[in-house]
Amino acid sequence: MAASPLVDLTAVGDATGSGVPAEAPEVRPAPSRTRMIVVLGLLVALGPLTIDMYLPALPRIASELGLSSSIAQLTLTGTLGGLALGQLIVGPLSDALGRRRPLIAGILLHMAASMLCLFAPNIEVLGVARALQGVGAAAASVVAIAVVSDLFEESVAAVVMSRLILVLGVAPVLAPSLGAAVLLRGSWHWVFAALAVLGGAILAVAVLALPETLAVADRRPLNLRAILRTYVEVLSDIRFVVLVLVGALGMSGLFAYIAGAAFVLQGGYGLDQQSFALVFAAGAIALIGATQFNVVLLRRFEPQRIALVALVAASVFGLGFVVLAALHVGGLAGFLIPVWAMLAAMGLVIPNTPAVALARHPDAAGTAAAALGAAQFGLGAAVAPLVGALGNGAMAIAAVMTTGVVVALLALLAVGDTGASGHERHRS
Repeated sequence: MAASPLVDLTAVGDATGSGVPAEAPEVRPAPSRTRMIVVLGLLVALGPLTIDMYLPALPRIASELGLSSSIAQLTLTGTLGGLALGQLIVGPLSDALGRRRPLIAGILLHMAASMLCLFAPNIEVLGVARALQGVGAAAASVVAIAVVSDLFEESVAAVVMSRLILVLGVAPVLAPSLGAAVLLRGSWHWVFAALAVLGGAILAVAVLALPETLAVADRRPLNLRAILRTYVEVLSDIRFVVLVLVGALGMSGLFAYIAGAAFVLQGGYGLDQQSFALVFAAGAIALIGATQFNVVLLRRFEPQRIALVALVAASVFGLGFVVLAALHVGGLAGFLIPVWAMLAAMGLVIPNTPAVALARHPDAAGTAAAALGAAQFGLGAAVAPLVGALGNGAMAIAAVMTTGVVVALLALLAVGDTGASGHERHRS
């Protein structure tokens, strides 16, 4: 399906309702879908790069700063919390100011926070700086998802989301290896110098290659009352809320694995930093492969049906994972195989539930994307310390991952048909 035309940032429509436009909007041809997938994929990659590049350094950070593993994990919680908070702030801003300006400001904040992490003398400063990194990365994530909703209908949006995750998947495959390579040549501080450079490269791509996709006439008022009214409008849609919950619970399993993987694989199974990076990459490949198979499935099945079957499979794999972890059998393979199977199942949930949810509120795509992202990263922020509190072992990861997918399955079964009927899509 062809994307709708784009309106240039400099165009000024009849925002006053006077009926006389100050200047005719300059309409430019919509960019190709392939180009948009590449650009948006780089934007959404900023969050995973920020999260995953320093995972191999977590044990070293805990050792050098004299911290327990659960305290060191709070830096991950800070990043995820910043990603959640940033979504809530940037979403409404992007609905009022357009997509580009909040995006550029957010990436600049991310770069500044990365430099603060580089010179952090203690865990307190590092924690604050990581939270600010998360806020900045949130701008890239929420704007990218809002642009998908600006340009594409529900089924096509699900396809684009799957392709985005293919591009996005390069981040978790490469990030731990990049972090480990930095650690071979310097201290953990220099991981954040690398993140600042990557942020600058992504900013350059955004400035040069991402057009404005929200016409002036479609923007919402920028005042607190209007923002709150929009959030109330979106969150009063029970089916939207349930779909958001399902997506967030599915993502919670991924964040549980991210939070505990370094301690289980390096501390429990004795993997070095490079081996950990390779194993972590294999899990990311399982998730990526599933998202691309999702594109094939979408030719025959509705997005919600695919997500439902995937959650059933993930629940079965999860229960097996709990049994293996509780009985301490299977060794490394007994840990990795169920984890990879669950990640593959999540690859069929993560692209589909957001596409269906966002299709319900096309006139408030930024705010809807913000609610979705805030739920995902907010739950991730809660899950990370929970894994630490449960002991950072295989059983902790198995229990948290399985609980998330089982509750997500029950929620999706309870809501029934969540199609976007009744929510007509209006395009400029």
